[in-house]
Amino acid sequence: MPMAIDTDSPTPGSTTTPPLDTPRMSTRDKLVLFVLCAAQFMVALDFSVLNVALPVLGTDLGMSQSALQWAVTAFALPSGGFLLLFGRIGDLYGRRKLFLMGLALFAAASVLATFAWDPASFLAGRALQGLGAAVIVPSGMSLLTTTFAEGPARDRALGISGTLMSLGFTIGMVAGGVLTDALGWRSTMGLLAIFALVVLPLAPGLLPESRTPDRPHLDVPGAITVTGGLLSLIYALTTAADHGFARTDVIATLIVGLALLTAFVVVESRTEAPLVSLPMLRRRTVAWGNLGGLVTFSMMSTVVFVLTLYLQEILNLSAWETGLVFGFQGVMSVIAGSLTPRFIGRLGARRTLVVSLAGQGAFIVGLLFLNADAWSVWLATAAVSLASMFHLGAIISYGLTVTSGVPDEEQGLATGLVTSTQQIGLTVGIPLLGVLATTADDLLSGTRTVMGLNAAIVLAAAALIALGLRTRRTAGSGTIGSGAVEAESFGSR
Repeated sequence: MPMAIDTDSPTPGSTTTPPLDTPRMSTRDKLVLFVLCAAQFMVALDFSVLNVALPVLGTDLGMSQSALQWAVTAFALPSGGFLLLFGRIGDLYGRRKLFLMGLALFAAASVLATFAWDPASFLAGRALQGLGAAVIVPSGMSLLTTTFAEGPARDRALGISGTLMSLGFTIGMVAGGVLTDALGWRSTMGLLAIFALVVLPLAPGLLPESRTPDRPHLDVPGAITVTGGLLSLIYALTTAADHGFARTDVIATLIVGLALLTAFVVVESRTEAPLVSLPMLRRRTVAWGNLGGLVTFSMMSTVVFVLTLYLQEILNLSAWETGLVFGFQGVMSVIAGSLTPRFIGRLGARRTLVVSLAGQGAFIVGLLFLNADAWSVWLATAAVSLASMFHLGAIISYGLTVTSGVPDEEQGLATGLVTSTQQIGLTVGIPLLGVLATTADDLLSGTRTVMGLNAAIVLAAAALIALGLRTRRTAGSGTIGSGAVEAESFGSR
């Protein structure tokens, strides 16, 4: 029976305490971090930069209102569906090689989307962008976690990466409106192409190759079932966001997705070289950490979506003024990114995750008091900005919680789970809760309903995760600092 270890408490009676200051990075480490974070920022930017441009894009390419959802869905399907598969391929055949291939594909796809001549060519570019993102994100995160040793160095690297990912989503909302007004919708895709073409030449000479020491066979049945299941589930949820859950294709793909994911669990329990290690999923840190990530992403994406509608349709703010609200949110996220590693150094990743979720939920409660008065814009700005600071803390701490203690040969799998959680979280929140605002009798009451449910879900998740990740001690056992490995799994005691 494995002995439970308290990974978040200082050692009683110890004469020394772990240093809170992060060791200074070398110039090469900074360049490696720049390349990896720039790629993650680029992918985050792609999630939101096109949103404001969709009406103009539809007119230019002759796409109907109902077809415009595919501009988002064509990217979301492959980017979320193939993450686990490419994370494992990187483990087996080389993360650096796969990362470079993903960058090249993303750059080519962005060029195609920029110069698209009809809806088919544009949607092909978006789908290839999503496929490139599914390659870049898990391989890039694996390179980051294997390049920077577990402890303060990795905490700081993941803190910077998480900050830029959150900032990329926010900047995309602002930049999309500015670029579309000034240069047209094609400039939003051109910006992504420029990013990829700047990062791609720098990566080969800086990034180290890393892979597992052995070369087990790829779990093909597992790859087929999990990829098909995620594709079906993401299609169902993104389509339901625009058309509701009553459509036949939504119901059918939802059932197929759940059936395939169930089959995936069965396959993984019987294969010798599984795509996903079920014992890993039984780790408390992996299971509860990913729940925290799913909740923080899905609930905050819903807040941003509903608040965007509220600011423009209830308070009559322009797209530019709305962008400023979220721009301030981005500034606060940057501040949170610099502070979170210090809190993790003092509290540990698990406690920081719980505190961050509680803070996010508490400030979302403030959005229940929004009304149609002009002063509500200040309440909205303050509440969403402070909630976003805690949201950023949750992003960083859940990534550390999930990947801490995982062997290097399984980092691609662990980070694939982390990034799959991100993608699924960004996908499920809006169709599950956001639709309550858009279908309500009036938007203001719908906004309050969504914010109330949102806060309740986040606070409930914080309480559950606090219980699930609580530390337990055995008689005579000591405790160690926050950088230690948490290897205890469900049912081990």
